[in-house]
Amino acid sequence: MNYEKEKRIENINLKILVSARNELYLHLRFLDVALSTLRYQMDSEIDTIGTDGIGLYYHPAYLGGLYREGRREVNRAYLHVILHCIFGHLWKKTEHRKRRACKYLDREIVDILWDTACDIAVESVIDGLSFHCVKKSMSWDRRNLYRGLKNKRKVLHAEGIFQELIERKPDIETAKMWSKEFHIDNHDLWSKRNKNQLPNERPKENWEDIRDKMETEMETFGQDLSEGSPEFLEQIKVENKETWDYRVFLKKFAVIREESHLDADSFDYIFYSYGLSVYGNMPLIEPQETREIKKIEEFVIAIDTSMSCSGEAVKRFLQETYAILKEEESFFRKINIHIIQCDEKIQKDEKITSKEELERYMESMELVGKGGTDFRPVFSYVQKLQEKKELIRLKGLLYFTDGQGIFPDKMPPYDTAFIMIQKDYQEVEVPFWAMKIYIQEEGMEHEY
Repeated sequence: MNYEKEKRIENINLKILVSARNELYLHLRFLDVALSTLRYQMDSEIDTIGTDGIGLYYHPAYLGGLYREGRREVNRAYLHVILHCIFGHLWKKTEHRKRRACKYLDREIVDILWDTACDIAVESVIDGLSFHCVKKSMSWDRRNLYRGLKNKRKVLHAEGIFQELIERKPDIETAKMWSKEFHIDNHDLWSKRNKNQLPNERPKENWEDIRDKMETEMETFGQDLSEGSPEFLEQIKVENKETWDYRVFLKKFAVIREESHLDADSFDYIFYSYGLSVYGNMPLIEPQETREIKKIEEFVIAIDTSMSCSGEAVKRFLQETYAILKEEESFFRKINIHIIQCDEKIQKDEKITSKEELERYMESMELVGKGGTDFRPVFSYVQKLQEKKELIRLKGLLYFTDGQGIFPDKMPPYDTAFIMIQKDYQEVEVPFWAMKIYIQEEGMEHEY
């Protein structure tokens, strides 16, 4: 292909993409920045269309063929790629999910299902739009799959869809059939996204900023912006939840205290050597026998054992917390941890004072309860423990729950975090003085 012909084809494709961008903007004004973020690049090595978060790459024959089918097809493909960026699919850490899924399915099927889950997440948003520029009739297979997923999930985000598809345990033919139904773009560029990245380009952070501003605009202007896109805002909220490392989060409950331990970091070898050289066997400095360490010493774990909380989810939470606490660097040799089981009343309180007691508790742990949920009795009970001097330096309280209960009105004199187990995204309002972390039911993934 000579240069002039190639340039003419590139100009035609550029007009097609600009036309699609402008038409989408007329109906989806809250996507103004997102629609103009990717730079267009013709690429004969890609089979369809795709992105690495920086450019929108397309095969000229594919884009031309899509345009001949109608402008609507180009609009949908363009929006499909943009939504992958907005929802952060390119930067998802998926390996731990895939490893868990490989217990039930072959790796090839798992890989197909993850890509399909991402495609379903964006296509469900597009199919939910009422604008003629993207609206088209759905196949029976697509409509049926949407119906089944929406019966299980309030918001069709990629992680939730992936979990539901895994639970169906499809064979390779079924997985490929689902993939073909929703496939639009090439996902191979996601793993090659740094190939064309300039030193000053930070696509992940850039798209996070775009998504954050979109949520603010859609909530501020309400129906003026989100009309015709009822599921869009909910997906944006899911993706905008800030993630925390649970290990780092637990350090919020640590305190600084001196512990018997040679502090090599504070030892000055210059004075030590000088003393030996002048006085023979008399160093001028010795290493300190204590040092200040920040570890967990005293806190409370409250476990909601009401009917609304799954016993397996509670055990997973305790096992992960135990895995962190049992590490020697996480807490002092002598600790004071109360593990309280409760529903609408206190059911059981287990006091843990050492690593060994914590290990024995985890081995013989039994959950009691199954009534309603009321958070207030735990706070009243902890206050009594403080009055009895059983808790002297209480740093914080972790309350594991689904969030459906009665919160106390008064702010306690210690940090409080509600660790909320949820199968699907659902915003829970907690008191202003409390922190909250969402944990997806299918795994210990933590979101602030």
